[in-house]
Amino acid sequence: MNNTPEVEVVVIGAGQAGLAGAYHLRRSGFEPDRDFVVLDHSPGPGGAWQFRWPSLTYGKVHGMHALPGMELTDADPARPSAEVISAYFDRYERTFDLRVRRPVDVRAVREGPGGRLLVETSDGVWSPRALINATGTWDRPFWPRYPGQETFRGRQLHTAQYPGPEEFAGQRVVVVGGGASGTQHLLEIASYASATTWVTRRPPVFREGPFDEDAGRAAVALVEERVRQGLPPRSVVSVTGLPLNDAIRQGIEDGVLDRQPMFDRITPTGVEWADGRRLDADVILWATGFRAAIDHLAPLRLRAPGGGIRMEGTHAAADPRIHLVGYGPSASTIGANRAGRAAVRDIRQLLERAPAAA
Repeated sequence: MNNTPEVEVVVIGAGQAGLAGAYHLRRSGFEPDRDFVVLDHSPGPGGAWQFRWPSLTYGKVHGMHALPGMELTDADPARPSAEVISAYFDRYERTFDLRVRRPVDVRAVREGPGGRLLVETSDGVWSPRALINATGTWDRPFWPRYPGQETFRGRQLHTAQYPGPEEFAGQRVVVVGGGASGTQHLLEIASYASATTWVTRRPPVFREGPFDEDAGRAAVALVEERVRQGLPPRSVVSVTGLPLNDAIRQGIEDGVLDRQPMFDRITPTGVEWADGRRLDADVILWATGFRAAIDHLAPLRLRAPGGGIRMEGTHAAADPRIHLVGYGPSASTIGANRAGRAAVRDIRQLLERAPAAA
């Protein structure tokens, strides 16, 4: 006897993208627990936001867009973003009765019988006809490899493990990475550390003026073209640049944001460049971004030769049942909202064209 529960849609992940998808499923007439389930591996509501460091207050968050159907109002800008957004997501889940199941780890998604999929999890197996994958990137921090890395006697950590600036008091810190996290870390750590050094592979590109709708569309188009070709999405900052705000200007003026070229090797006591220049360090902080957390989709063989998943709209080109929301061009809070709506529209059409087997 087959005891695998069958649903129309499984949503993996309950961050911005997953909740947007679940909201639009609900609005389209799908019932939670009967027609769809939302599986989230985090301990509580909030998506990746719940893991952000305490010094990242809500006032420092750039471009947080409200979830569909409920505004985030009266948030205290001095309160940690992890608290503000987790509370908001919790209220959202309860208001729309999304019934997120957690903590549930999704281990693999495979082809199932009768045109269905099999979603293998720590809490059993589900059999949906379509999938909204909204797993984001937080679980796959990218650690570059450099010669001598294993010999370093100091501490190495990634943005995903960043504890806040106080832990670096009196230490010599090398921050690697030219994105928003790297600059935020530097600006925070500088007043605590005995010395900071900023290194990046490419010179940072600072963007002056507002990031308007035209600029946003152009940035999304660049990312969209990559995923259409089956290439891995690039980082946000590679297409948007760093906003030249007052804090960044001050950091440049103070010499905190004095970018150095990338070192060539790591030594037991620090880092070294090919020209012989050496720098002693106690900490190397890798603000080097994240990659899409999609390893559980590997059994479906969706990856293109370029290393990414080739996309058509929100679904994998190779399989219209698989929608990746919050991936590539929809990897922003407003992009995730729009992609969630588009994915549900396409899923409805797909399910109507291919009625479930009796």
